[in-house]
Amino acid sequence: MAEHLLLVEQPGDWKAGFPRLPVVSARDYLAGGEYAGRRDLRVINLCRGYRYLSVGYYCSLLAEARGHKVIPTVRTIQELSSRELYSLSTEELDALVQRTLGRRKNAALTPTAYELTIHFGQCAVRELQPLARQIFETFRCPILRVEFRRQSTWRIGAIKALPLTAVGSDEEAALFGALESYLSKRWRQPRARLSYRYDLAILYDPSEDLPPSNPRALAHFVKAGKTLGVNVELIQRKDYSRLAEYDALFIRETTRIGHHTFRFAKKADSEGLVVIDDPDSILRCTNKVYLAELLAAHRVPRPKTLVLRKENLLDAETLIGYPAVLKIPEGSFSRGVFKAEDRAGLTRIATRLFRESDLILAQEYLYTPFDWRIGVLGRQPFYACKYLMSRDHWQIVKHQSDGGHEEGGFETLSIEAVPQAVLRTALKAADLIGDGLYGVDLKETARGPVVIEVNDNPNLDAGVEDAVLGEALYSRLIGEFVSRLDRQRQLLR
Repeated sequence: MAEHLLLVEQPGDWKAGFPRLPVVSARDYLAGGEYAGRRDLRVINLCRGYRYLSVGYYCSLLAEARGHKVIPTVRTIQELSSRELYSLSTEELDALVQRTLGRRKNAALTPTAYELTIHFGQCAVRELQPLARQIFETFRCPILRVEFRRQSTWRIGAIKALPLTAVGSDEEAALFGALESYLSKRWRQPRARLSYRYDLAILYDPSEDLPPSNPRALAHFVKAGKTLGVNVELIQRKDYSRLAEYDALFIRETTRIGHHTFRFAKKADSEGLVVIDDPDSILRCTNKVYLAELLAAHRVPRPKTLVLRKENLLDAETLIGYPAVLKIPEGSFSRGVFKAEDRAGLTRIATRLFRESDLILAQEYLYTPFDWRIGVLGRQPFYACKYLMSRDHWQIVKHQSDGGHEEGGFETLSIEAVPQAVLRTALKAADLIGDGLYGVDLKETARGPVVIEVNDNPNLDAGVEDAVLGEALYSRLIGEFVSRLDRQRQLLR
């Protein structure tokens, strides 16, 4: 049985002169039989329509239930069924549409409308090919007809999935050329791939200044995956539409709300992938105001903390005193964290921060020569580090005016070497967030350990966090994904 499978609604839809490819009728596929037990199939659904509860819809639905990788997915079918749904995903595309069509001069391009047919990401107009590819990456469907409209600017007016039967004889060569290219580039994998139990995508940004995992660590994850039977692939922001091809997602890019990392987490979660960081963890950790209230509600030790508005700014002076640490709700790697030495500093810093957020955070200043970072995975301690303050500075990372930065040193320890009070406090804080991967930052004080924050996207760098566990750190992380995927598979049986 070929690795690829093309589904048609009626046997006659695949005409005698069409290329010799593994084509199966929708009826035979829905009946199950030999296809139901296969998990390595990649299905292209070419049915006559994808209307809800139609044959085409059920083909994609059962393909996903059987663990087959299918286009279009049910999610794509649902998005394309309504302008209200697909328009949510076209906002970023519209800028590319305007740049592309706004400068194009062609007699076929009327002042107000233009139509384009896209076969597996390819179109007949050379200069529109990048646009066609991006639309296909967003709405992965075999054949799309896209209508562009211009009011003040060009934008996508309508998108429709077309059936195989709508392809005219003059378009057949283009269709099958695009299909052949798609199969060879995307779906023809080495035979060794068939031995992998699962496919794990790692989202990263190669241009990020302070990524949560350095390149050597990413290579270790790939290696650990091979050992455990997991195909680990590095993906980037442009691969958003490919998420459904994987079983799990691991985000190794700094997360933020209103950012593509959060959209990746949301989509992965909705597609049923095992995902770390999951959307709820990102929501709970990235906003320090929420985190402060959560820790307070559950009596987790923390520095004196106040949520400030413009109206109660001077409460920081009376209830915390100087120096006071001011923070924007969202920040990472010591960004957005400032120290106010007096009222003038408090007012100056707060004025700047209130331009970004209606609420800011004030905490008492607790200097220690290092911060604890306790890594927690699946509600269990994972690794432990001491992050030393950068030289002549009160933070671990010292950000400079020219955009550069200095980092302090580190000391990685075994879990057994961590004081029990630190470990208990870290686990209690992480438990409030969920069962994912977290980095709990704490300071040891005279009144005991206090939690500074919980990070949903903690560093796992080669040469730092793995200094004690070595390769076992990466194997344990990939192993966590395998355990969750195994449990998920058991529930589906």
